[in-house]
Amino acid sequence: MLMAELSRSSGVPVATIKYYLREGLLPPGTSTSATRAEYGEAHLRRLRLIRALLDIGEVPVAAIGKILAVVDDESASAHVMLGAVQYQLGPHPARPAEADPDWQAASREADALIAGLGWTVAASAPARTLLVATLAALRRTRAAPPGPGLRAYAEAMTALAAAEVASLPPADGPPEAPGNSRVALAESAVVGMVLHERILIALHRLAQEDASSRHFA
Repeated sequence: MLMAELSRSSGVPVATIKYYLREGLLPPGTSTSATRAEYGEAHLRRLRLIRALLDIGEVPVAAIGKILAVVDDESASAHVMLGAVQYQLGPHPARPAEADPDWQAASREADALIAGLGWTVAASAPARTLLVATLAALRRTRAAPPGPGLRAYAEAMTALAAAEVASLPPADGPPEAPGNSRVALAESAVVGMVLHERILIALHRLAQEDASSRHFA
């Protein structure tokens, strides 16, 4: 398809597609003349991924560029690639001084939870830092209700994450098979990481509204 058709199919304006091409977010098409190029389904899929990251995930363009560079790096294993994508997504909260007693207590709590669940998680994982920072903030405020307990949340996430990863397309299938390439695996993983998290947030808030209505009404 030509760029005009790519624009119609994706809903992304031609000027924006040209910007993505200049920034290296979108690979160039196959040149058919000095001023024309053909684009395929891979370009359409990549555009949809970029728009999902921007519009729903609110991921900055610079971070999207780093994510897509990892997606396109054929030297990385599937596990390394998925981890690198997740680490680029962040978030990356600031770390306080290690002597902060709330931070130290929260770090011990997070480590005990991870060890108790048998999770394989790098100490440098941004999500671990986010968990510790959040637990430390809860300790400092002392205003939040205790909730159902950290382990209850974690156990629910264990089953959910296993189902998400199991649903990803294989990374070693023939490249010509739709949805069966390494890039398709990475793109599916990115969509899952970003969009499924938004679904979880939305469902949690809807359930809280319902629970509040039932409890306080």
